[in-house]
Amino acid sequence: MADFGLRAYQREVVERALKRENVIIWLPTGGGKTRAAVYVAKRHLETTENAKVMVLVNKVHLVDQHYTKEFEPHLGDRYKLMKVSGESEEKDFFGKAVQTMDLIICTAQILYNALINKEEARHIELSDITLLIIDECHHTHKESVYNKIMRCYIAQKLKGQQPIPQILGLTASPGTGGAKILDDAVMHVLEICANLDSVIVSAKNYTPELEEKVPRPKKTFDIVEKRKTDPFGDHIKWMMELIHGYMNLPSDVRLRECGTQEYEADVVILEQRGVREDNRLLAQCALHLRQYNDALLINDTLRMMDAYRSLEEFYNAKNATAIDGTDYFLVGLFQENQMELRNIATDPQFENPKMARLESTLLGQFGPDVQSRGILFSRTRKSTHCLLDWVQKNRPLQKAGIKAAILTGAGNGITYMTQNEQADTIRNFRNGKLNLLISTSVAEEGLDIPECNLVVRYGLLTNEIAQQQASGRARARDSQYSVVAQAGGREVRRERINEYLEELTGKAIARVQSMSEDQFRRKITEIQTQAIIKSKVLEARITEKKNQYAASSVEILCRNCFAPVASGNDFKLLENSHYVNINPAFRNHYKLGGKVVLEKRFEDWEPGCTVSCNNGNCNKDWGFEMKYKEVALLPNVAIKNFALQTPAGRTTVKKWKDVPFMVEEFSFQQYCEENFPDLFD
Repeated sequence: MADFGLRAYQREVVERALKRENVIIWLPTGGGKTRAAVYVAKRHLETTENAKVMVLVNKVHLVDQHYTKEFEPHLGDRYKLMKVSGESEEKDFFGKAVQTMDLIICTAQILYNALINKEEARHIELSDITLLIIDECHHTHKESVYNKIMRCYIAQKLKGQQPIPQILGLTASPGTGGAKILDDAVMHVLEICANLDSVIVSAKNYTPELEEKVPRPKKTFDIVEKRKTDPFGDHIKWMMELIHGYMNLPSDVRLRECGTQEYEADVVILEQRGVREDNRLLAQCALHLRQYNDALLINDTLRMMDAYRSLEEFYNAKNATAIDGTDYFLVGLFQENQMELRNIATDPQFENPKMARLESTLLGQFGPDVQSRGILFSRTRKSTHCLLDWVQKNRPLQKAGIKAAILTGAGNGITYMTQNEQADTIRNFRNGKLNLLISTSVAEEGLDIPECNLVVRYGLLTNEIAQQQASGRARARDSQYSVVAQAGGREVRRERINEYLEELTGKAIARVQSMSEDQFRRKITEIQTQAIIKSKVLEARITEKKNQYAASSVEILCRNCFAPVASGNDFKLLENSHYVNINPAFRNHYKLGGKVVLEKRFEDWEPGCTVSCNNGNCNKDWGFEMKYKEVALLPNVAIKNFALQTPAGRTTVKKWKDVPFMVEEFSFQQYCEENFPDLFD
């Protein structure tokens, strides 16, 4: 192993994997888990007849990262490697492509789609794979795509169906699964082991070398005293009380404290209730209260002006979509108070003291003649944009030479980043053009980011896994991990709890590792058997729910104005991912907006314009039109933008998978025959 450059602790954790055992490698962030996996893959390819290695990742950007940084440099000269994601053409003939390759790196969804797809060119069997490497394998639980794949594996294993691949999982922290006591944490670790059908291994004999390689950062709590006065927050709360009075809250509703996540959860439920009860007053007031609550959360963490702008942006859009007295009251309330809110927001004497503390924390590590790198973690995409604006306008930070950029998750929309933008940002951070990343949780896990002197967690409430991942980014010598928070605030309490849970995770893993082989195997088999039974029961319930109503008996309503716009049987499922309305009459209910631009191209379709409700002044956003096979122009809509009128009453769902009726698959031939009958006479 020496020629491969593995450290002693890496050689230790791969020993059992080299003996063809199923293994989870538990090493901290920066400990070289991926390099160890590359070595296991190399030895597997050298010693296994008809070897086929599949490397699964849970985020698209990791496909290219693992291929470029680790697997291709070490294996590319001897073996045929392929990388596949949702953006790759190879996904459309994945089954065929896999046959010709030695090692494939892909997103887990690609593999799962191939396992359940019966089309020969796209289908593969688990028996086609000899080694399955699962990155960030702590995600193998509940209904994650990792766990769906492993359920297929477990089902085959329990039936005695061979061959099945060897499993190699990689994680920096399995976590405790929400457990607070040791026995429950042990059970969680055992469930992860059972889901992956693997033992869990860690460095035992070479921990000094591991600690030398991955030093722990110095942790500081940069505490801020509570604001003495907060007239901006107080004014918003007063406005919220006016809305509470106007909406005539139902007697059984108790809203928790304004400006908290709990209050947000309460008004989300209240909006759903308003839709169900055909009470637009209740639904709209709840929507607006959520915006004010969001402004309070922003005011607590960022600048007052950031909170004000979030409201201004919302009401600029709402002003053009008022359709009844409720809307006029809510929009009017903001307009009447707009100038006063703006005046308070621009008064520096009331500014958020957390921002000053964050400034001093950054200046403690950055300076004109100091070579530093840092990551500032924040909760939302919106907050990262606000923080970047603050950094760029802050003179002391600019004089200190801070060159910042945002790093957020990939997706569509104004606050998302494209894959290329992500790659460019990380490249510029690596080569020194940037020295501060302002990031959401996307940078906590997996990304190949250089060693940092400073990691700051700002306004975050996360679990112990996220905390460990973030802490692991501060890997430079004498690095600092800072928590900027209010004295006695929830962030500090959560950070302390996570420290305890991190310690509990270690104890739970040690307990599992100390079990006898027989005891461990019996427990794992018991958990697996129960999981398969539970999975079958849940599948039966889902099928039962899908058949709860005939699609034709469900009326689809705009969620904003409650106008009926479609029937459940107007919708079809296209290519197992797009829910489209095939009824030409649906066109009468929406208007077209701007052209949708997506970074990636698709083989069979391209995006058209956005679609929104055409009922009066409603303008509720529904989704966008897509052109399929250059012929079919189909509205592709999100069900969260609608309400469902069922025989048992009105309801709402977040995702199409939760609708209480069966959505049939789209037939291109049938669509053409019905819409272009003259061509088929």
